Amino acid sequence: MSGDGAPKIDIDGTGLTVEIVASQWHTDVMDGLVAGAVRAAEKSGASYRVTRVAGAFELTVVAEHLARQGADAVVALGVVVKGETPHFEYVCESVTMGLTEVARAHAVPIGFGVLTVDEVQHALDRAGLEGSKEDKGAESVEAALSTALILRDLA
Repeated sequence: MSGDGAPKIDIDGTGLTVEIVASQWHTDVMDGLVAGAVRAAEKSGASYRVTRVAGAFELTVVAEHLARQGADAVVALGVVVKGETPHFEYVCESVTMGLTEVARAHAVPIGFGVLTVDEVQHALDRAGLEGSKEDKGAESVEAALSTALILRDLA
């Protein structure tokens, strides 16, 4: 869900639990992402908890644990900024594939709010801060909860 054409989702998350897992790197960006995620969870009526981890790489193992514990949805929030080494590619691929595997293995929706950007300004533009173009924290919660509702309806 990004930019132009993004759906407007109105969710009744009453009775659902969303676990928000957020890295600690790039404090300004992360504070915006977490605030947006919390706002969206509260607006939906879902219960939520925020767990902070060191960085983006650590999101996967915590998401796995929370999925095993019965979360209705997990939202992973992080920022990876491209640098001068291949570290960016390794981390981005690892986190993306790891979160995908968690979602598939446990049939638990994962809201993907990991910003993979060329520069910090690109992340600030998506962090849901005053002046940001987008609110990826909120969008990630909306996507995860709407998918959880679909899965519940299909059960």
